[in-house]
Amino acid sequence: MSMQDNDLQPDEFAQAAAEAIADAQTRGFRETGRVLAAAGLCGVCAAEEAGGLALGIEFALPIVTEAGRLRLQWPLLETLLIAKALGTSPLAAELCSGERAATWALQGSLQDGFAGHARHAQHCDWVLVADGRGGGALLDLSSVETEIDEALDPEHPQCFLMLEGAKVLAELDAAAFAALQRDLQILVAGWVHGAAEGALATTAGYMATRVQFGRPLSAKQAVRHHLAKMRLLQEAAGAGIRRVLRADEFGGERGTRAVLSQALDSAAFVLEKSIHLHGGMGFTWEVPLHHALREVRKFDAAFGAGALARQAGRDFIQSV
Repeated sequence: MSMQDNDLQPDEFAQAAAEAIADAQTRGFRETGRVLAAAGLCGVCAAEEAGGLALGIEFALPIVTEAGRLRLQWPLLETLLIAKALGTSPLAAELCSGERAATWALQGSLQDGFAGHARHAQHCDWVLVADGRGGGALLDLSSVETEIDEALDPEHPQCFLMLEGAKVLAELDAAAFAALQRDLQILVAGWVHGAAEGALATTAGYMATRVQFGRPLSAKQAVRHHLAKMRLLQEAAGAGIRRVLRADEFGGERGTRAVLSQALDSAAFVLEKSIHLHGGMGFTWEVPLHHALREVRKFDAAFGAGALARQAGRDFIQSV
């Protein structure tokens, strides 16, 4: 299936994804996976032979952005990327069908015998880790010792994995793993951008309807300044994400570090300011903006808590 043959546009996937995600969120972990898979979301980039749609990463981006906006607690971006990387393997078909779920440990390696920052690993079947030699390895989580880390999020904790004796299900060479890492950075940027967009929409609506001293809060100049800055950061981050999907002036791929770093920083600011503008309501079940902020902070920690920005700065200095 191709965009040209079927006249598909990436933006058209956002609405369908939102409906499926909203439905899935009312269900348990396994049933969530089946609902998302039935809607074609898990296999959007996977090979057709594995039950996927064989579409480019630009089609996965609006889906993941909606997942962020709706604060989906399921490893959708990891599962669809791993399904893509597995090609025509029967393992990819299991991911596309929702029979299995996979996550990605963003730190550590098989060679180190340790990996960390894996979302929802306690519920998943498989985990992708770096092999320590430039490539990647898909491991059976039932063969791995898992340690729950509640430091950043006690409700949806990350997991650290002891990999000694882990069963390897599939391997990715260095080129395939590097390409997958690039896709991951784009989709993580999309996820956190969506999370911030959802928070900004909620905050703008609240400011327009909450009345104090006979006027809505959005009529106050200080509130309007905050909302304007939040919107400016969102537009800049969104433009960067869209731009990185296009080739540069020499026809090559654009770097993703700066885009992801900007998206993480902007999302953290927008979410923190949204919580601030909601007052204490931002930390309640009714307005769970703090859940999205936790996810952004977990991604930031997984990528080195500012390391991306420092590396992007070094790359720029060396390029001039």
